[in-house]
Amino acid sequence: MTNQPWWWKWGEKLLLKLLSSILFYTAIPLPYINGLDFQEVAHLVPFVGLAIGGILGLCDAGMNYLGMPVLTRSALVVGVWVAITGGLHLDGAMDTADGLAVGDPKRRLEVMADSATGAFGAMAAIAILLLKTTTLTDIGENRWLVMMAACGWARWGQQVAIARYPYLKPTGKGAFHKQAIRSSKDLLPGLLLLFSLSGLLWLRDGKHLFFALGMILAGIAIATLTAAWFNHKLGGHTGDTYGAVVEWTEALFLCVVTILGS
Repeated sequence: MTNQPWWWKWGEKLLLKLLSSILFYTAIPLPYINGLDFQEVAHLVPFVGLAIGGILGLCDAGMNYLGMPVLTRSALVVGVWVAITGGLHLDGAMDTADGLAVGDPKRRLEVMADSATGAFGAMAAIAILLLKTTTLTDIGENRWLVMMAACGWARWGQQVAIARYPYLKPTGKGAFHKQAIRSSKDLLPGLLLLFSLSGLLWLRDGKHLFFALGMILAGIAIATLTAAWFNHKLGGHTGDTYGAVVEWTEALFLCVVTILGS
């Protein structure tokens, strides 16, 4: 067998890494693939976010084609949103809310590790799902692109949390992320990707320049501040708070987009 060129090997490695990220962060069924390595899945998580947003956009467009009302359509899209991720991030947001509700900071991680959902976790889930449904109902144009941006910026926020703040557990499902993303340089590919997404909107219609710039500023600000807020409350991050960053960034980003769109 002849030696493969470097670009082929590079592309094959990138594809395997992307497939590993999809399997780790979503419930999208894929056939068995040999050679997957989950140690660096956090590198491509913004790309996974764009894929999730793209699927949601296709679902939304299909239901719109069938004449489904916008509120019902938005609620179903949010349901698909949860299903695609297997509730991974929403579960983290619920556990984080239960932990933050505890008055004693020393017990917060213990409560977050408990699989049982408390009242504050349930309320957080309801708030997130309501915000996503109502904001999508208010967004009339470029819904597919907005959903892609929301999913992408939210997962870039997860990378910010991984890169900038300590991981609070010696072991856990998110512990190896710290080994994959070691510095702010690892945030640049996702940032450039999301800049390009907003640029696509501007290229399609020059009138949307303000909207495109607003999405960039909102994405950076919300993702960064959300990661910083959970660090402030807990003194670091866990796998659960990574999920909370994703969910709250998505919801708050959509809220800001409704203002930009108006």
